[in-house]
Amino acid sequence: MTEPTSTPEQPLEHRRTIKSFVMRAGRTTLGQQRGIELGWPKFGLELSDGLRDFDQVFGRQAPRTFEIGFGMGHSTLEMAAAAPEQDFIGVEVHKPGVGALLSGLLSQNLQNVRVYSCDALEVLRECVADASLDRVLLFFPDPWHKSRHHKRRIVQPAFAELIRQKLKVGGVLHMATDWQPYAEHMLEVLSAAPGYRNLATDGAYVPRPAERPVTKFERRGERLGHGVWDLKFQRVD
Repeated sequence: MTEPTSTPEQPLEHRRTIKSFVMRAGRTTLGQQRGIELGWPKFGLELSDGLRDFDQVFGRQAPRTFEIGFGMGHSTLEMAAAAPEQDFIGVEVHKPGVGALLSGLLSQNLQNVRVYSCDALEVLRECVADASLDRVLLFFPDPWHKSRHHKRRIVQPAFAELIRQKLKVGGVLHMATDWQPYAEHMLEVLSAAPGYRNLATDGAYVPRPAERPVTKFERRGERLGHGVWDLKFQRVD
């Protein structure tokens, strides 16, 4: 991707950044559209609202999880239903997934999830206070397999620092991927990032945590002999 030329109206710090995702033109089903229409007024949050007091948003103080890219929302729904005492903030750019999650929240009558439909990094920068999150989840992000696309990977030193700022001391960044080279990249980046401690006893990967739901995609991969790598890094300062 070629960076745009800086102009007086577009200073260097406001140049367009490389995105870790591609906006796909997926078809939204009637059920997903209904989920958006009925669920967004109740569960949707807007980037333009800026910094939020999530205690006020949820109406309580509770452990708070921020999920980057929830896909179709299946794992989010399962985690939220299993932990009603916790709050979840999910971010996804693709409308069918947003609609599916909102539909699930309505059908299951869950109250502990709020949703953004935009770039998760922008939400973290503009809407989330420093040292306010207990967990950040990044499950199966696009690995951008080709070398020339590695710059698009979301896990980079700047990402690690942004997450560290938003986590409470003691908070945890939990990542998972089914692409071993990306797992190795994640491990390298976070191991070099200041202010983190790897929770793996061997300094590499943790066993699949019970709180991370197993997806249909993951089960299929296991049957085909594919691996999955989980990483947990805790903010220590």
